Amino acid sequence: MADPIIWRDSRLGIPREAALSNGPLRYHDSGGDLPVLVFVHGYLVNANIWRKLVPLLRGRFRCITPDLPLGSHVAPVDRDADLSPPGIAAMIAELLDVLGLSDVTLVGNDSGGAYSQLVAADHPHRLGRLVLATCETPECTWPPTPGGFGLLKTTATHPLSYLALHQALRLRLTWRWRNTYGWLAKHPIDTPAMLSYIRPVLTRAAIRHDGRKAIGSVSDRFSKRAADQLVRRFDKPVLLLWAAEDHVFPLASAERYARSLNAELRTVPDAFTYVTEDQPHRTARALTDWLASAGPPLPQR
Repeated sequence: MADPIIWRDSRLGIPREAALSNGPLRYHDSGGDLPVLVFVHGYLVNANIWRKLVPLLRGRFRCITPDLPLGSHVAPVDRDADLSPPGIAAMIAELLDVLGLSDVTLVGNDSGGAYSQLVAADHPHRLGRLVLATCETPECTWPPTPGGFGLLKTTATHPLSYLALHQALRLRLTWRWRNTYGWLAKHPIDTPAMLSYIRPVLTRAAIRHDGRKAIGSVSDRFSKRAADQLVRRFDKPVLLLWAAEDHVFPLASAERYARSLNAELRTVPDAFTYVTEDQPHRTARALTDWLASAGPPLPQR
């Protein structure tokens, strides 16, 4: 069996590594001279969160799935790297610049949606469209209050408390607790993917350092500022793609945010926050239908 820390589903495409100013960033590229979708995951998951979705899109789109330094990655970044929300957003924008990508559709899920809003607000020049797939809205805290996820930031104040908090994940029965993954995925996540999410933070000090810095610096002041800028300035198509049964990010908040953004809202039934885990086919259909109606992104040259 492959090392669960480094295993990434082969359906994501070719593994690559970009040399960014704050250190290496690994990503997968499905390839092709096709319109580009770049996917942004949240805390304590990695590119595997997109493993069911990318195969449904490749052939029509080039899918880029980075492993961000949010606790489930393989390659630690520089020890003094800026992993605050603006720093992570800058890293995503730098990746787009290094790869020479433009007219990109940026797709963010969970806290990846908050980071994506910061990219769109502060680094919009490479983006053509924005998809927010069940994530922070201006009405949400960051970390979100439902499910008790605020404890993640509280324990990040010290390396030992951060390490101690995550030890519970060694027991498989905890994977379905509401304050781990139980309120994020309606249906159980398969074991190889789960191990790729939790083993790095449990076993590698350098990865814990990155994850602790990242989650310890989040705040809704960043997401609220980004949302305000998007409402006032962002003039590109936006889709809010929301889990119909989400416990963490209320659908009513998404409806109000969509009206503020003059954006379309589409819902994914039988799903919690991780819509690509629970309903990859419905997510793919909603995404491709919306891209067709909004005007598909251009192929890269």
